[in-house]
Amino acid sequence: MRVFAIGDLHLPGEQDKPMDIFGAHWEGHWGKIMKNWLKSVTQQDIVLIPGDISWAMTLEEALPDLDGIGALPGTKILIKGNHDYWWSSISRVRDQTHESIYPLQNDSFNPKDAPRLAFCGTRGWITPGTRGFTDHDEKIFNRELNRLKLSLDSALGAEEIIVMLHFPPFDDKGRENEICHLIRQYPVKHVVFGHLHGESLRGVIEGEINGLTYHLVSCDYLDFNPKPIGE
Repeated sequence: MRVFAIGDLHLPGEQDKPMDIFGAHWEGHWGKIMKNWLKSVTQQDIVLIPGDISWAMTLEEALPDLDGIGALPGTKILIKGNHDYWWSSISRVRDQTHESIYPLQNDSFNPKDAPRLAFCGTRGWITPGTRGFTDHDEKIFNRELNRLKLSLDSALGAEEIIVMLHFPPFDDKGRENEICHLIRQYPVKHVVFGHLHGESLRGVIEGEINGLTYHLVSCDYLDFNPKPIGE
């Protein structure tokens, strides 16, 4: 069993959202992702998809996109991104998605083949201290921090945890936020996140920092190729 990650798929969800308006490299991006996925991922592998999955506004509109993901090899673990407006109650999402997909919210996922490994996560939010940060942002950030704690606490007994976030866990000066401080209280080795595109990719923070290895996995940053995280 291997672990891959690729986020920010931005599938159409029955919306008129051609992604090539963000650059020619986005043209036919879902076809590129599928081609690369089929080259690398087997049915025994796990693929992490940290948010911004579909432009759909309702779960019904998102189902064709989710079915397309479900038809690809591997077990897919999903978290919500800031553009996933279709993500309604977690029970509805789980009831209607493909059997190979596990939507993660306030809990964790333990693969049968590696019961000591757990996957945890939450969407996250803009980091306190970032320019323009508001009281409303603080409420959302604290809620997401609590959701991550619930997820991590549910993985009690795991010897290794991989954390998924949508928003990067850094402020605009590149400093780790409270999410990172929380994560270090648990046996976490890898943190994957997305959200960043275009100009936001300048000065990307990745790699090992004080025992945590950070991975930016926005699909355009990866040239639409799922990134191996570990085995």
